[in-house]
Amino acid sequence: MELDSALRTLNQSMLFSGPGPFVLLGVPGLEALHAWISVPVCVLYVAALSGNALLLGLVVADKAFRTPMYQLLGLLAATDLILATSTVPKALAVLWGLSGEISFGACLTQLFVAHVAFIAESTVLLAMAMDRYVAICQPLRYGALLTQRVVGTVAVAAVARGACVMTPPVVLLQRLPYCGQRVLPHTYCEHMGVARLACGDTRPNVWYGLATTLLSPVLDLGLIGASYALILHAVCHLPSHGARSKALSTCGAHASVIALFYTPALFSFLAHRFGRYTVPSHIHILLANLYMVVPPALNPVVYGVRTQQIAQRLRHLLHLCWTGSMRKVSPEMASPQE
Repeated sequence: MELDSALRTLNQSMLFSGPGPFVLLGVPGLEALHAWISVPVCVLYVAALSGNALLLGLVVADKAFRTPMYQLLGLLAATDLILATSTVPKALAVLWGLSGEISFGACLTQLFVAHVAFIAESTVLLAMAMDRYVAICQPLRYGALLTQRVVGTVAVAAVARGACVMTPPVVLLQRLPYCGQRVLPHTYCEHMGVARLACGDTRPNVWYGLATTLLSPVLDLGLIGASYALILHAVCHLPSHGARSKALSTCGAHASVIALFYTPALFSFLAHRFGRYTVPSHIHILLANLYMVVPPALNPVVYGVRTQQIAQRLRHLLHLCWTGSMRKVSPEMASPQE
């Protein structure tokens, strides 16, 4: 009886405090290529940090970008920074063989922040689609409907939505019993990856994970598709070819970002849920890393190239930096005349 009581006390304490540290394996089956895999991940992460920080700095500092469209772009850059930073540094540490261990609390925090950032970015992309719809289909009401207050509401709603969606699975993971298995075949903590380490009933996690995917990114993608259908319908009824081309060009960057964001994420989700035994695990892990780092790295490039005002401002800043550096170098290179 005393032994049973002691075991029950031990189990309750483990449920309260969580199991010991997990070990992230990286990409199982490709251990010899970890150093090579880390190269593009590191390059894309540096590009994501520099590009999104520059874009966010432009939106914050330049008065010309204090319009709802550019403020939403600033929100997108902020969510990109959080999305990449929540996972990539630990993934690089695993791929470089520096540290594969992660505590239970840090693991839950990582998956919570990463998934909240993902849902928030999906919400911001939906808001940007609504912005384009109002600009093209209701241009006379744009100033009244899209204000800075609305952008602030979108920012709060995006974070609150992500937090509300991700709090229940974190609570479910905390309540699951873990019976000794500590190895995660991944480069970062993922909801179902952690749930599979438990020795209890994980069906609530499975069904909740499916429901959240259907009710957040899939729902957002459907609403974005509906808004673009209305936009295309309105564009087709514009009187001139020039007006139609201008209207479509304003949506080009946003459509490219949507494709970059949702395509690898949904493919990874479908492979994870329905192709677990047909898609090799290393393919799934590589895709999961791609959708955490590729969109944040390429989004600033897409908007910098496709948005004329941003491209002009970036060229101006680069010109100032170049002329400033040349002025500093020229006196040093000049030789004194005798």
